[in-house]
Amino acid sequence: PLCQGWGLGAALRSRAALRPLGLLAPPARGALPQPARGALAGSGEAALEENPFYGKYRHKIQELRRSSPDVFESRMEKRSEVKRQPVGHSKQGEFIRCMEEKARQIFFAEGLGSKTSKGGFTKDKTLDSILNVEMVKEKSAEEITQIWNQYFSAKDTVYAVIPADKFDVMWKRAQNCPSFLYALPRKEGYEFFVGQWSGTELHFTSLINVQTQGESAPSQLVLYHYPDLQEEKGIVLMTAEMDSKFLVVHDAQCLANQVQLFYGTDRSDTYGLVETFNHRSSEFKYMAVIAELEQSGLGKELRPGQASDKS
Repeated sequence: PLCQGWGLGAALRSRAALRPLGLLAPPARGALPQPARGALAGSGEAALEENPFYGKYRHKIQELRRSSPDVFESRMEKRSEVKRQPVGHSKQGEFIRCMEEKARQIFFAEGLGSKTSKGGFTKDKTLDSILNVEMVKEKSAEEITQIWNQYFSAKDTVYAVIPADKFDVMWKRAQNCPSFLYALPRKEGYEFFVGQWSGTELHFTSLINVQTQGESAPSQLVLYHYPDLQEEKGIVLMTAEMDSKFLVVHDAQCLANQVQLFYGTDRSDTYGLVETFNHRSSEFKYMAVIAELEQSGLGKELRPGQASDKS
């Protein structure tokens, strides 16, 4: 559950953070670009259908319209109201308050990662369920890394072995800034995804998914971080589960790389975007995320057709 369960807090009070953006064109060099006209123009359901990612969520939107027409119409009206305002401004206060009030209830009552959720994600996915921890404790960090990489190299998923000091930085920042808006490179531009930490799990769903499905929007990707061996071996193991109807391994790898870019960076300006999103939301500019990707090289390297399928 996303609208209520992601606990975005003050971050999404940003007047820019929750504009109805499904797709944005890459930024022009040397300046933050304006959103593509096709992504922001229009109103009502017809305009929503113009979004290039609408097809992914068509059945969910139609189901909402059939089962709760009043809710559907209300969301469409709010969306139209937002679109009439200048780029960078949005009245989403009521929507965000809904997120904040229900966040704790959803995370702890239903659990986004519980035994088997709607999207097929595993609840309480422990390292013991993947690896014989007692056995590998006798091995060196290098040997465990090799075992982990060999095990997942034949699987259609994302995985990593993160140095303990790097994860320490990421984890401390995640406590202070639990959510962020990520940009996934597409052939036509960028699709935005919301990332929310819940313990050592990092849940993602697309922004249009939040906007069209509200509180019923499910996670589409979960990154599981395991600090079980952090103190003794100096490493943190990571793997993932994803909804293959919406994301492929290449997409998941792109988002995982961005987590290290924004949460593990040594550049204060880069992490500053995360801080701004969480604590000075009125100053947050979503286009700055794309500009940072382009500057780092990820925007180009991870664009479909140009990226390698490294795990």
